[in-house]
Amino acid sequence: MELRQLRYFVTLAEELHFGRAAAREHIVQSALSQQIQRLERELGVRLLDRSTHHVDLTPAGAAFLIEARQILDHVGRAGQAARNAVASAPTLRVGIIDAGYDTMPQILRELQRSHPDITIHQVEAGTPEQYRQLADGRLDIAIGPASQTQAEVASKLIRLDPLGVLVPDDHDFADLDGVPVAALAGEPLLLGEESQTPELNQFVLKLCRSAGFAPTIYEGTVESTRAAADLVSQHRCVHCIPSSFHTSSRPGTTWRPLIEPAMHYPWSLLWHDANPSPHITALINSAGQLAERLGWLESVALPTGPTPSEGAPTASSHSDEAV
Repeated sequence: MELRQLRYFVTLAEELHFGRAAAREHIVQSALSQQIQRLERELGVRLLDRSTHHVDLTPAGAAFLIEARQILDHVGRAGQAARNAVASAPTLRVGIIDAGYDTMPQILRELQRSHPDITIHQVEAGTPEQYRQLADGRLDIAIGPASQTQAEVASKLIRLDPLGVLVPDDHDFADLDGVPVAALAGEPLLLGEESQTPELNQFVLKLCRSAGFAPTIYEGTVESTRAAADLVSQHRCVHCIPSSFHTSSRPGTTWRPLIEPAMHYPWSLLWHDANPSPHITALINSAGQLAERLGWLESVALPTGPTPSEGAPTASSHSDEAV
């Protein structure tokens, strides 16, 4: 027995006319007649008395009609309950930079531990695209440097990420505890794809200029940290990247912190000022707890320049540029 057979029968019982019932169900009359006959064979009873001019319910058909309506009502309520559950389930659309960076993934794991009911939709996009999607409502919260955002975007500094250099395992820098920034002057320096990480590129270039040299830029760019690590392992270049980049899964490469000066890349959570979602607040709180536990903002010697500020969820802050 199929639900459509029950629906066809109820419609026919209400119309008592095959032509009108078939029109309501948007099927041909012969198909309706076949489904009713199949239903009667499955039940082993006659549900309808048919003649050339009229259709009537048999006593069995009248009894079956009551139950069939209840079944269809239950099915309808079950479907609506499922749709309501989806509509009411808390969802959060979160921007992530690249699978190679661990800041936002760690925050999301922290959020899911304390709020397992929140459904998270991760959107992988470069920082400029995250800013655009945040502005037009396609993202609820993003991550990146707050200095590049629009006025209506609020922010909270969440991590001051030590900047370092990714080199081949057998590079001279790999044996150092820290690599002086000036030592990069003789190295081909790989930058990220400009559409993906323009802020990080500018951060690195400004750092090199502050150390008194213009870097030798490797010809070509990459769109992912994995591709960058592959080029580094092939001895084609070195790559300046924050410590939150996963180097353990990139064989043949070693990450070393930059010193003289030591620099930190500022990651902020970003959200639209007009979005008061409690789920955003939950994520921000989870991030704050994680940052405190892991020391993401502790005892960091900031370089001279604007001081990163931590905006509250209801206020905008745009002064987290660390160079």
